[in-house]
Amino acid sequence: MSKEELAVINDSNDVKLEDESRRKFFGKTALIGAGAIAAPMSAAMFASTAQAKRKEAAMSPVVHPGELDEYYGFWSGGHSGEVRIMGVPSMRELMRIPVFNIDSATGWGITNESKAIKGDDYLAGDCHHPHMSMTDGRYNGKYVFINDKANTRVARIRCDVMKTDKILHVPNVQAIHGLRVQKVPYTKYVICNGEFEIPMNNDGKASLEDVSTYRSLFNVIDAETMEMAFQVMVDGNLDNTDADFDGKYFASTSYNSEMGMNLGEMISSERDHVVVFDLARCEAAVKAGKFKTYNGNDVPVLDGRKGSHLTRYIPVPKSPHGINTSPDGKYFIANGKLSPTVSIISIKKLPDLFNDKIKPRDTVIAEPELGLGPLHTAFDGRGNAYTTLFLDSQVAKWNVEDAIKAHNGEKVNYLRQKLDVHYQPGHNHTSQGESRDADGKWLVVLCKFSKDRFLPTGPLKPENDQLIDISGDVMKLVHDGPTFAEPHDCIMVHRSKIKTKKVWTRDDPMFAPTVAMAKKDGVNLTSDNKVIRDGKKVRVYMTSVAPVYGMESFKVKLGDEVTVVVTNLDMVEDVTHGFCMTNHGVQMEIGPQATASVTFIADKPGVQWYYCNWFCHALHMEMRGRMLVEA
Repeated sequence: MSKEELAVINDSNDVKLEDESRRKFFGKTALIGAGAIAAPMSAAMFASTAQAKRKEAAMSPVVHPGELDEYYGFWSGGHSGEVRIMGVPSMRELMRIPVFNIDSATGWGITNESKAIKGDDYLAGDCHHPHMSMTDGRYNGKYVFINDKANTRVARIRCDVMKTDKILHVPNVQAIHGLRVQKVPYTKYVICNGEFEIPMNNDGKASLEDVSTYRSLFNVIDAETMEMAFQVMVDGNLDNTDADFDGKYFASTSYNSEMGMNLGEMISSERDHVVVFDLARCEAAVKAGKFKTYNGNDVPVLDGRKGSHLTRYIPVPKSPHGINTSPDGKYFIANGKLSPTVSIISIKKLPDLFNDKIKPRDTVIAEPELGLGPLHTAFDGRGNAYTTLFLDSQVAKWNVEDAIKAHNGEKVNYLRQKLDVHYQPGHNHTSQGESRDADGKWLVVLCKFSKDRFLPTGPLKPENDQLIDISGDVMKLVHDGPTFAEPHDCIMVHRSKIKTKKVWTRDDPMFAPTVAMAKKDGVNLTSDNKVIRDGKKVRVYMTSVAPVYGMESFKVKLGDEVTVVVTNLDMVEDVTHGFCMTNHGVQMEIGPQATASVTFIADKPGVQWYYCNWFCHALHMEMRGRMLVEA
């Protein structure tokens, strides 16, 4: 390792590095190139340089025109309520998937199909943790799940069409925060935490100030039906969660074991805990009927408070935050937040813990000191971990096995590097890092502040996603990317895992109810253009083929409830049509071979134009028609 790459000062595990800017890095590359011209190069030198250039090109964040990114990145949209698809390593935004928000581009929350999924109850969301379904601990490209902390919901996105297809409002809890999936043998369950404490019977009839009645629940959701499987009542609150690679245990952090209602109360104890759930025992308890129900719903609620055979509580330093499973399946890593340490919990010891052969703290096999404010840990598949240090504005690279050796008294330096990031990082993720396939190529760090990194945009500034090359011995910052509305978390999935449809299939369940409605009306969606009148309700069926609608005009009465159904007959990728009714707040997207519908009140008399609002043809501007509203 060259002096220019790394200057190590080894003093009580404190590692400092030279911080070279990208400009200096590229400047040195240019100088090396100039030197190569001036001095003759031997065959060995030429081969070595060529090999180095190939390696550098392979890890370049530059994706040239016509080339594809190696990874899909799924970013939470934070307070926007959406999920964003990024290309990695280019960090180009490819698509925005509306989930809990209203999206005028696609008509999400406006069309009948999307309203049936989303509902009309909330107009906003707060997305935190996107995670993909798995088979045998590997991403399978089927679903991405995302939580809504603001309105206590969990949504599912189909990865073949990149559309939300299910949303569940989780009962008995408030503020769904940490979310992960069962990894092995497959994603049967989605697991998530109810972060805020509320009375179990939260009907306002009992004393609302009696904190002794407050509880938080661990929530287990059937991934296929998107219905509740069961919930587990715990002591303390719940923050982040993760699953093992054996299909046996789930684990969650608690920063409020005190059940405090204000800051002082919530940080009064020297230790909080990680609560571990035994899945087999929980399923057996549900099957045996050993549960209660609350608030008028039939969701089984198990009692997992201290002393229960379903759970175990492992004391860790105060206010732990993230919990992450190492890709070798050996460890849960609980991150300290108010402690400079992370806690390494041996998953292999959990059976003995549940059989009461050891004490809870015996499962903690090391607590390496990393820096101020450890929040989240990611892995490279080579034994190294990467932990964000919120207060230090750094990422610490450290070796897990060396940390365990140091804890056992061996003189070994487990810290490999600390890299400055800008500023105050929260979540971080490595490429494929939540799965068995962690490949150690890229690390994305999501920073909460950007300050001087980009052009000023007023008091509300973008945040900063930073891409770091971790393929070598030294972490190298290679990209800054401004981002809006706090993308809280992300995952990076190799493109080979994702198989998307090029056009819709006509039997897709997304628009099956609309197809059924048309069948009831005696309408063939792929050929008929007609109006069905049912009193004050009017259903208008039309096809679209670039650049015309199958219906140039239709008549309704003022005050009619109008449902417009459009079927896109184009078979060509990219030929997406839109339908926008001017001055009615109506617009939607209709992809190739899709059917979409929207319902509105014709509340304005006279001529009302509709048009295609997705560019589809050279004569796109001419793709329009009239709704004639008779007073």
